[in-house]
Amino acid sequence: MSLLVVGLSHRSAPVSVLERAALSADAQVKLVQDTVAAEPAAEAAVLATCNRIELYADVDKFHAGVAELSTLLAQHSGVGLDELTPYLYVHYEDRAVHHLFSVACGLDSMVVGEGQILGQIKDSLARAQELHTAGRLLNDLFQQALRVGKRAHTETGIDRAGQSLVTFGLEQLASGGAVEKWARGKKALVIGAGSMSSLAAATLTRAGVGEVVIANRTFDRAERLAQILNQADDTDVVARAVPMESVRAELTRADIAVSCTGATGLVLSAEDIAGAVEGRAGRPAQVADAAAEARTATVATSTTSSKADVRQTPLPPTSVGADENCPLDLTAPGFSVMGEAAVAGMDAATLEQHAAWAAGSAVERREAARRVPEVDSELITALAATAATVGRIPEHRRPEPVTEVPRPEPVLFLLDLAMPRDIDAAVHRLAGVRLVDIESLAEASADAPMAADVDQVRRIVSDEVAAFGAALRAAHITPTVVALRTMAADVVASEIARLDGRLPGLDDKQRGEIRQAVHRVVDKLLHAPTVRVKQLAAEPGGAGYADALRTLFDLDPETVASVSRAEDSTEKNRGSR
Repeated sequence: MSLLVVGLSHRSAPVSVLERAALSADAQVKLVQDTVAAEPAAEAAVLATCNRIELYADVDKFHAGVAELSTLLAQHSGVGLDELTPYLYVHYEDRAVHHLFSVACGLDSMVVGEGQILGQIKDSLARAQELHTAGRLLNDLFQQALRVGKRAHTETGIDRAGQSLVTFGLEQLASGGAVEKWARGKKALVIGAGSMSSLAAATLTRAGVGEVVIANRTFDRAERLAQILNQADDTDVVARAVPMESVRAELTRADIAVSCTGATGLVLSAEDIAGAVEGRAGRPAQVADAAAEARTATVATSTTSSKADVRQTPLPPTSVGADENCPLDLTAPGFSVMGEAAVAGMDAATLEQHAAWAAGSAVERREAARRVPEVDSELITALAATAATVGRIPEHRRPEPVTEVPRPEPVLFLLDLAMPRDIDAAVHRLAGVRLVDIESLAEASADAPMAADVDQVRRIVSDEVAAFGAALRAAHITPTVVALRTMAADVVASEIARLDGRLPGLDDKQRGEIRQAVHRVVDKLLHAPTVRVKQLAAEPGGAGYADALRTLFDLDPETVASVSRAEDSTEKNRGSR
C-alpha cells in the first residue's frame, strides 16, 4: 500500500474555483467514507481549510487511485471533473509525505509560517479516527506531521515570517499600519463562532477594540465565546452575543466586521452593506455621502444565495471632449476618443466620414441604413490600405482630462475569511467600505517577504521526510520478521516435544537447560539477518528485502498478512481512543 494525496489549493487554483469546490462538514464526512469504500483505498482523510482541499489515502494502485480520488473530489464538491482536473495536484509516497509536512510547517500556507494549520490537521486526523478511516499509515503520518510542525515553530523563527490569516487580514484593513493603533476603541462585529471566528475575536480583543459583538446561528456558542472574552485577564473589552437576525442592525453600529461561517449562501449582500452604511446612527456628512453612493451602486444587486454569483455594478461614464462637426457620437456610453480605439467597432460609412473629417475635408453625413454590402466592402478595403500605409488609422483628437472623484475614507471595514465567501464581492465597489477577502489576501500575500528561517524549516522538513520514509519501510518488513521468528519458535517447540518423547528420563532442570540452549542457538542465528534486513529495508528501494526473506525461508504469505492485519487493528484501536 502507498500514500497518495490529490487536492487543490490557492497555489493551484483561482479563489473562484476554491470557493465553488469548498466542502461542508457533512460533505467531508461523506467524501472520506466513500473513499474507503472505493476499491483502491484502504484508509482516507480529508484536509479542508479556507484555501485548500486535499484528500489523503492509502492505495494499492497509483493510477486507479488518482482516477478514483479525483472523481470523488469532483462529485462531492459539485465541480465537474473536466473543470476541476486542471487545478488538481497529485503527490505520491515520499512526495506526499513532504507535502503534508510542508503544509504543517506553514510553508504552503497563503501566509507563510502561520500556525493555525496545525489545529486544522489535528481536526482532520480526529475526524478520520472517529470515522475509523485512518489506519496505521495515516495515523502515523498525521501525528508525525503535527510533531514536525511544532518542531519548526519551536526551533526556528518561522513565526516571525508567519502570522495567522486573521492578523494578515487585519493588517490589510489597516493599510499596512499598526493594527493596535488602527483598531483601538473601535466596535467590532464577529459573525460565526468557529475556530477562525474565535481567533478573530481574540485578536481584535488584544488589539484594543472597545467592544466585540458575536453573532452565530447557534446562540449558545456565541454566548460561550463572549463569556470567554469577558473573563480574559489581559483585556477589559466588553463582549456580548446576539442572534444572527441582529447582524444587519449591529452593522449600523460596527466599525469592523469579520465573517467566517460555514454557510452555503451569502451571509451579507452588497445591499445589506449599503443599507448598514446608510443607516449608521449619528453619521457625519462624509458617511452620508458614502451611504448615498453605496446605495446607488447597488441598484442591480440581488440577494441570491449562491456564493459563486459575483455581481458587478456599472462604472460611471467616462468624460470626453466634444469636437465641432465630428461625425462620431461622443455621447455614446463608454465611448473613447484615444487613438485607434476611437474608431473600433464603427461601421464602414462612419469610418469614411471620420477619416474625411480628420483630414479637414468636407463631411457628407450618411445614414447607415442606406449602405449596401458592396459599398461597405470598398470602404473597408480603402481604410485597410490607409492603415497599412501610415501604420494607423488617422486620429487627431484627444480627450479632455478626466476628473477623478476621490473615494471617501472607509467608515466600515469588512474581513471575509470564509470559503465560500460570506460577503458579496460586489461590496468592493461600494464607497465608504473597505472589504478584504480571501481573494484579495491571496494577491497581497504573493508580495509578502519570506523570513530567512524558511530555509531552515525546509531542511527540517527534508530530514523528517527521510526519517519517516525509513521508519515506514522498516515497518513494512516487520510483519515478515515477526512471521520468521514465529516459525522458528514453532520449530523449536516441535523439536523439544520430540526430544521429550525420546528421552523420558530427563528431569525438569535438564529439560529447561536443553530448551534454553536451543532457543539461544535459534535467536543468535536469526539476530544478525533480521537486524540487518530491517536496516536495509529502511533505505530507499529496500522494500524488496521483505520479499527476499519470505522466499528464502518459505514463509506463508497468509501468516505474514495476518501479522500485518493484527498490527493495523491494534493501531486503529489505539488511534480511536
